[in-house]
Amino acid sequence: QVQLVESGGGLVQAGGSLRLSCAASGTIYRLNVMGWYRQAPGKQRELVAVIISGGTGNYADSVKGRFTISRDNAKNTVYLQMNSLKPEDTAVYYCQIRQGREYWGQGTQVTVSS
Repeated sequence: QVQLVESGGGLVQAGGSLRLSCAASGTIYRLNVMGWYRQAPGKQRELVAVIISGGTGNYADSVKGRFTISRDNAKNTVYLQMNSLKPEDTAVYYCQIRQGREYWGQGTQVTVSS
């Protein structure tokens, strides 16, 4: 069993920055994929960024150049640095880990005011 706990969401003005963290606990395999997804009101959940163990990140076109995903394998933690935030980035952000099956965090709200 795997548990994911997200932190770092909040309210920020357009142009500002936030850093999300997600710590995984339980049975964590050495090889896995960790990522961030988001869901805005009335919309489907969408991929933001993913990163494999020891790899670089892959990003949605809408966040390229503004967001950076990184991970600390020793801490089983994935981060999402979000810069130049826009109101359209407002959503609940979910952490995910994939290792044979998918596990999801409970989500953290990010609100960007104009």
